Formats: sequence, C-alpha cells, structure tokens
Amino acid sequence: MDAKRLNIALQGGGSHGAYSWGVLDRLLEEEDIVPHGVSGTSAGAMNAIVLAHGYRSGGRDGAKAALDQFWRAVSALGCLYSPFKATPLDNWLKNWNIDSTVSYQVFELMVRIFSPYQYNPFNLNPLRTLLADFIDWKLINAGGAVPVFITATSVRTGRPRVFHCEEVNVDAILASACIPFYFQTVEVDGEPYWDGGYMGNPSIWPLIYYTELKDILLVQINPLTRDEIPMQANEIINRLNEISFNSSLIAEMRAIEFVRRLIDENRLDEKKYKRINMHMIPAPALEYHLNASSKLNTDMAFLEFLRDCGRAAADAWIKQHKEAVGVASSIDIRETFLGRGHRHAEPSRVEETFRRTGKRAAS
Repeated sequence: MDAKRLNIALQGGGSHGAYSWGVLDRLLEEEDIVPHGVSGTSAGAMNAIVLAHGYRSGGRDGAKAALDQFWRAVSALGCLYSPFKATPLDNWLKNWNIDSTVSYQVFELMVRIFSPYQYNPFNLNPLRTLLADFIDWKLINAGGAVPVFITATSVRTGRPRVFHCEEVNVDAILASACIPFYFQTVEVDGEPYWDGGYMGNPSIWPLIYYTELKDILLVQINPLTRDEIPMQANEIINRLNEISFNSSLIAEMRAIEFVRRLIDENRLDEKKYKRINMHMIPAPALEYHLNASSKLNTDMAFLEFLRDCGRAAADAWIKQHKEAVGVASSIDIRETFLGRGHRHAEPSRVEETFRRTGKRAAS
C-alpha cells in the first residue's frame, strides 16, 4: 500500500474549528494517508498543536483521542465561563447561531465600546491553563513527526510571524487566536501579536518552503463566497470578517497558480520550483447557514454536530480525491480562488515584474 502523504493547512474560526476536528478524525482512520506538516491559525493552530501532541505521543489513536479530549475540555470551559447558552429547542432545531440572544447582543455592543483592557483588566483566559496543562510542550519543541507552523500577526509591523515547532509555546498559540476585540494583545519575546488570520489563514508558504511534499490539503472554515447581500449590521460585520480572513489565502493561491502556470509553460525549472498539488475540504457555514455568532457557541451538541459534518466532508473527499494525492491537484485553483474574470484581469505586480525581468534577461 503506497502512502498518501499530506501537508495539512487548517483555517481558524472559533468553535467552527470543531469541523476541522472531524476532518482530522476521519483522515486519521485512513491507514494510507499520512499527515506530514501542519500549518494552523487561531482554532486551526489549536487543532494543529493537539494533533502533533497526540500523534507524537500515541500515533493515530493518540491523535484521535487528544482531539476528542481537547474539544470536550473546550466545551466544559464554555459551560463555566461563556455567557452564551444555546437552548434545548435551538439544539433540537439545529439553530446554532446565537446572535438573537440578549447576552450576545449585549456582548457585541460592549466590545464596540470597551476594549478587553477595560472589561477584562486582569487578562483572564481559560484557554491558557487548558493549553498549558494539556500539551506536552517539550515533546512539541523537540521536533519529530508532524512538524507544526503557527501564524500570528505582528501588531507593530502588520507582518505575519510563523512559529516553528521549536518556538511554539502557549503564548504563540494564544497570539495566533487573539481577536483584538475579545482579548488583550499577546506578547511573545517582547513582540505584541494579534490573530494570525489577518495575515495568514492559514499560511501556506511554510509547508512549501520547509517540507519536501508537494501535496497540501486545505481545511476551509471561512466561506469564500456568499450569494446574498448582507444588509443587517451583524451580517455586514460577518462578511467583512470572512473577506479579511480569506484575503491572504487568496493571495497565496494566486502565487501558487502563477508558479504552476510558469512551470507548465516551461518558463520555470520544475527541479528548482515546486508544482504544488492543492486539495481542499470546503467550509460548512454556507450549507448550514452559520454566521459569526456561532463561532462563539461552545455547546457540546454544536461541536459534535460540526465534528460529524467534518467527518462526512472528509469521507467524501477521501472517496473522490484520495487517489489524486501525489499525482495532481484535486481543485481548480483558478476557478475556486481567483473567480470569474481572472483570465481577463490586469496582470498582478508579481507577473508584471517577472515579465519585465525576463525581457531584460533575454535582451
């Protein structure tokens, strides 16, 4: 049996990260699929570090058990600290959005007026204790199977910072998940950071530069497109978040597609440049009409629902696309990420620079 080795890229999205839990849970059941490097941001960073911790300490079964235990612990923390409670009726109706609750509306108003330095002056974050106790950080920092790459955004420079295995600690994970409306800035080595999703959700390039594999599976959380026009304030904010958290990913996909095209046109040497095979398991939000408020819903029924959705999506991907691993992309990057009109769009700065440089070199 030939192993299908995969790099995995995990988007962030609060509680929606339980969808990625389900995807990983199903992938770990396939003996011929071998997770290699994993890049993650925010909730994706937590899934990545828990996956690496479990895999290094107990193989596939250890990784599955660790992910299950972690998400149940997240739900337990939500029961203790979260003001957002789904009603039994909502659970039965699978109405996972909590934007109609009074507590959520009050909270959203509060974070638009006060900063976390004001309403949480002691900087309490239950996830810090959970991560500190749950993960064997010495095992992570020692390197080994499933190398991890975690992205955060520098507040000072606006640039992404990718933490490698030997650099990853509790602060790096919390920095990657630091939504500035909800949490105080997280400092790592004296540098202040916010959520990595602003500059890499997730970062793809570490998997290209620091691993030898050409196959990358993106587990999507934030939808790329929505057909309806947002008209309510919460809908507008939700769509703005989705657009901003996908912008860096789209830019990376454009670069990957550009390099692929140049290789296909024999303008780049494939021995020196990677022709990346991209694969993707799409986001669940559109199918189930999930909005931004559901990303704060930590009810176990919701997390299990997302896990099961992720398992089903991964199962479908395995049946349809597993054989493409190591052979070719299973998605059309141009159609998926660059959209209509890309063929007729003005060339990017990268393309234009390449063309000018090529002309000078040829003359």
